[in-house]
Amino acid sequence: MMARYPPGFDLGLSRISALLALLDDPHRRLPPTIHVAGTNGKGSTIAFMRAMLEASGRSVHVHTSPHLVRWHERFRVAGHLVSDPALHDALTRVDAVLQDEQEGTRGVTVFEIMTAVAFLLFSETPADALLLEVGLGGEFDATNVIERPAACVIAPIALDHQAHLGNTIGEIAGAKAGIIKRGAPVVSAAQHDDAREVIEAVAGRHGTSVIFADQDFQGFPERGGMIFQDTSGLMDLPSPALLGEHQFDNAALAIASLKAASFELSVEQVSEGLRSVVWPGRMQRMPEGELNKLIPGHEVWLDGGHNPHGAEAVASVLDARGATDTALVCGMLNTKDPEGYFRALSKVVSGVITVPITSSNAGVPAGDLAATARSAGLKAHDADSLTDALQQLTGNSNQPVLIGGSLYLVGDALAQNGTPPV
Repeated sequence: MMARYPPGFDLGLSRISALLALLDDPHRRLPPTIHVAGTNGKGSTIAFMRAMLEASGRSVHVHTSPHLVRWHERFRVAGHLVSDPALHDALTRVDAVLQDEQEGTRGVTVFEIMTAVAFLLFSETPADALLLEVGLGGEFDATNVIERPAACVIAPIALDHQAHLGNTIGEIAGAKAGIIKRGAPVVSAAQHDDAREVIEAVAGRHGTSVIFADQDFQGFPERGGMIFQDTSGLMDLPSPALLGEHQFDNAALAIASLKAASFELSVEQVSEGLRSVVWPGRMQRMPEGELNKLIPGHEVWLDGGHNPHGAEAVASVLDARGATDTALVCGMLNTKDPEGYFRALSKVVSGVITVPITSSNAGVPAGDLAATARSAGLKAHDADSLTDALQQLTGNSNQPVLIGGSLYLVGDALAQNGTPPV
């Protein structure tokens, strides 16, 4: 079915609005929705919110993208990945209304179809909350048909997707701030001054104000745990289960967002969420599986970060673990900034093996990517495949390995390892 529709992004709300109208507007029959935009940290923030809400006994729908291994990962319906029959049924119904080629739906993209599928699934199963991730940008992203969100959340903004969103932090912030709606509270991570100025201006035009990290709330490590502080006081909490100091910021953003959306949570429920949170492919220790057998004794990490800001967070985690001789196995898409990514990791990576990405036709050729890594000052060569690259690393069993540079590559690794997300 999907082969009949164009992949990628074609930003705008007219096609998705027309498609949803043919489906009787399921986006208007959703539980309280927290809409999340940003460059980095969207998924982790949603993972924290989901874990905290579920720790309180609430049922939660979650829509995230892209998936790592299976399309099902994009649709968590009342706590569970969508079943094969339910996904097939929703896809069939969306496809059926598109067959008439009615005015307004011509050229509808795969992402718009999957967004419509999400709204169908979520409107037909009761839940207490919907956590909705923006696909690209915000203002003209297909998810932005939501009219009355319970809260609008903006994770950290950095340079990424410039071809679609603009070449400056301010321009990108303008796209992300497009999710802000009149009457909905706005919660933002700490931002670059240019981004903050734009977010405040957009919020002002909608008659609302912004709750900012480092001004109105903060989360920070203390005595082996985490402190969350806002205008109502302090919470003494455990450290987040997700690795990296940046996850304290994401956890704090999650807590502040749930409070802004009027979800009452006890300290015990927040604590349980911090302990139980899972977010595959983001500084994840590779589960035991087929790929581990190729490199016994190595500590292997997976991370789908693909821009310099994300790479800086990974470098901080590896440095804190003393993993400053890490071997990087890397594949990237041609829409990214590979040189900036490599430079951000240069202090913790001793060498790079570049590989093709088999699950996307937009991957950078491995030889070209290796040349870019060398121009960033790293030793690098290319390999024919992920398994080939890992087999080349069997000589030094004490060397940590990072598979990264793209969520597509991380998805390839989890699929080949036999350990897809559940």
